[in-house]
Amino acid sequence: MEGIYAIVDWLWSNVIGYLLLGIGLICSIKLGFPQIKHFGQAVNVMRKSMAPNEEEGVSAFGTLMAALGGQLGTGSLVGVASALVTGGPGAIFWMWMTALFGMTISFSEIVLGQLFREKDPHGELTGGPAYYIQKGLGNRPLAVIISILYVLGIGLAIASLQTHSIANAFTGVVDIHPIVPGIIVTILAFFVIVGGMKRLTEVASLIVPVMVILYFLIVAFILVTNFQHIPAIFQMIISSAFNFRSAIGGAAGWTIVQAFRNGVARGMFSNDAGNGVVAIMHASADVKHPIQQGLLGMMGTFITTIIVCTLTALAILMTGVLETGLDGILLLQAAFKIAIGPFGSWVVFIMILSFGFTALIADIHYAEASLTNIFQENDRIPINIYRIILAILLIVGSAVQLDVIWAAVDLFVGIIILINVIAVLRLFKYVKYAYDDYFDQIKHGVEEPIWEYEKNIVT
Repeated sequence: MEGIYAIVDWLWSNVIGYLLLGIGLICSIKLGFPQIKHFGQAVNVMRKSMAPNEEEGVSAFGTLMAALGGQLGTGSLVGVASALVTGGPGAIFWMWMTALFGMTISFSEIVLGQLFREKDPHGELTGGPAYYIQKGLGNRPLAVIISILYVLGIGLAIASLQTHSIANAFTGVVDIHPIVPGIIVTILAFFVIVGGMKRLTEVASLIVPVMVILYFLIVAFILVTNFQHIPAIFQMIISSAFNFRSAIGGAAGWTIVQAFRNGVARGMFSNDAGNGVVAIMHASADVKHPIQQGLLGMMGTFITTIIVCTLTALAILMTGVLETGLDGILLLQAAFKIAIGPFGSWVVFIMILSFGFTALIADIHYAEASLTNIFQENDRIPINIYRIILAILLIVGSAVQLDVIWAAVDLFVGIIILINVIAVLRLFKYVKYAYDDYFDQIKHGVEEPIWEYEKNIVT
């Protein structure tokens, strides 16, 4: 395992981190920084998407909530805790940078997912990197490779991380072996996933908004009761991100490289910008224009990393639990226990159960969509085999060490990012074309721009 750890650290510290931020910057410049210029428009689109869906298809808001569920689970809770443990407070700054430029990457991925989507054998809209790589770049072998990586990295490794976090959060409040809650969560997840994409979005639309508001209110209480520490914490985050003395060996042992590596890796994990899975989820949305869904995706990245991750980081840093030796969800439980008493551990468990469960079924959806792309019409047998293997791994994964799962996640997702962001850059002209079409219609007084999905954009 030491060899794998070394490879993963080198990739994220020297290649993937810079590539992710660099392509995010390029896309931002080409579109005139839409994450800033069109932030108000994105909020307005999100507000309108909350209206009841009159169509029979999957709603735009439903896919946003499902995607948020997939991002908020371990990403905005466990990911932040692990980033702080391994990268120090400075890692939070690099999470912010990943979100800032990741908003444009998410936007581009989602637009491409909408443009190159198609109907699967069951009549549901499906898309994502495998589809825009195959149809946009004309590269079927690479599409198959990235689909396999999604099954391994998202559908197995990250899915195992979800059950591990939920199971261990439960052991933080009840003295029980993590295998037991792991089995229960696995069974419940399969009850939801067999209902298809529409059931997934319906469940997410009910769970995610309520839990985000509740989490915000609880952490807001912690911040208000400890408001005098907020300026010092923000100063510590900024100074730790650029403290060159730490490169030689700071008091806490965190280096600039560790802050950057873990901040970017966990930042990406919190919002999925760059790995393309949001494009899979958002491709199924029944919307009038792909840019509309792209704007929604930008808000998802903003909510998960800029808002929820920051709240999580402040709660941990404010309570002084970072030096306890705990990691992952147990560290966050310790913080909440100090802040609001013994009930704090239960609050974190409820949050990770809600977010992590939604994330788990989203991860399963991503893997099954990838299998559909690989096997096309003959997809039921491989999907059933995948479900059996997954059920075993989810249960086993609830009891293994956290760093082992993180190594697998970082390895597979790192390779996915290398393939996906380069594909996004090569296909960016289609994003720009749809972008210009949308805002040109708005400029000419069209309140809700319409895209002709039937047109062949490739030509």
